[in-house]
Amino acid sequence: MNHDDRSRLRTWMLLSVLLNAFLIGGVTGGAWWWWASVGHAEGAAHAAGTSAIQGPLPQRGLRFAADGLAPAQRQAFRAGLRDVRREAADLARSSREGRTEVARLLAAPQLDRGAVEAALARTRAADLALRERVEGYVVGYAATLSPADRLTLVQGLAAQQGSFHVPIPPARP
Repeated sequence: MNHDDRSRLRTWMLLSVLLNAFLIGGVTGGAWWWWASVGHAEGAAHAAGTSAIQGPLPQRGLRFAADGLAPAQRQAFRAGLRDVRREAADLARSSREGRTEVARLLAAPQLDRGAVEAALARTRAADLALRERVEGYVVGYAATLSPADRLTLVQGLAAQQGSFHVPIPPARP
């Protein structure tokens, strides 16, 4: 075997090793991802849109509270909620920035308690103002519904997290 043949053979072997390493890494990474997100029972149930214990997972978020209403009512609720949130975008941004500022101040080498408390107060004020606007919209929208539709909305609100959430009382022995 001459020098050119050995050089060519080394090149092909190197390419083969690299390709095999890439394939093994891809298969291993894919298997890990599958196991982490779907492989175990709870992950598989979540991927199927169900809970391993309770059946179908509820949709989360205030916009899903109107799912039991007629399509036109559901669309109106979501559009109004979107408009309120769009109008209050400055409050949401201020709240986010306040939380970021609080985290930055808490992580500083020297804790400035006054600055942290002031940032928390600003964040709380923005959160409260945003919450007031959203809750005001929901109450105003509910006032436009019939009693039966209002009850459907209340049931949808109770299933959501947030200020309208009503916890399920614990079962008594």
